[in-house]
Amino acid sequence: MALPFDLSAGQAGYLALVVLLAAFVRGYSGFGFAALVVSSASLITNPMWFVPVVTICDVVMTAQQARGVWREVEWGRVVALFAGALVGVPLGVFTLASIGVDAARAVIALYVLAMCGLLLAGLRFHHSVGRAGHVGVGVISGLANGAAVGGLPVAAFFAAQPVSARAFRATLIAYFTLLDLWSLPLMGQAGLISRDTWLAVAWTLPILVLGIWLGGRHFIRAAPQSFRRFAIWLLVGLACLGLLRSAQGWLGGAG
Repeated sequence: MALPFDLSAGQAGYLALVVLLAAFVRGYSGFGFAALVVSSASLITNPMWFVPVVTICDVVMTAQQARGVWREVEWGRVVALFAGALVGVPLGVFTLASIGVDAARAVIALYVLAMCGLLLAGLRFHHSVGRAGHVGVGVISGLANGAAVGGLPVAAFFAAQPVSARAFRATLIAYFTLLDLWSLPLMGQAGLISRDTWLAVAWTLPILVLGIWLGGRHFIRAAPQSFRRFAIWLLVGLACLGLLRSAQGWLGGAG
């Protein structure tokens, strides 16, 4: 069977390992699948090819997680976040689809670095943030979902507030479901979804299921919170490599 996006066997093998690791991280700590895959893909190919792939995979993952969480969802937060995402997603998708590969790498890398900085800083609000704040974060999240990484700002935003763990998880699942379902048709309009996209999804899903299952088995001793911190530092490293890759592309083009 032909490989999607004209990937070589070596590139496909590398990305298969990346998906397995990212799915393991998601299964173990509930964090970072899309950001890890897109950041890693940017080192060897056009990262925008994999944005709809991981978005479709995320729909599958959130559908699996959705059972039994709806009573815990804080719908006021979801509605306010999604109101912002309605504006942010089209801007993010069509902007990133229209720029060059090296510019896309740089934008994704800088965004991931900024979000990792917020998560590592441990920002805290003493009170819950109001509706306007949620709408603003929804706009930022929507913009970022043009690169399939719209979950990072919302995770950082919720982590900074007094939100119970059950409500945190359930509300994120509900919001991500709406965010991804809104993003995918726009990605299609922007020309980001092709036959190769669906071929890549078909290759990815079995690896994804295996990785999430392995992560859920808790084969390592680190607490999920500590492991999440490791994943953040891994993202920092990948983002820095992405910036270097982008700079190399620009310098090569200038030469």
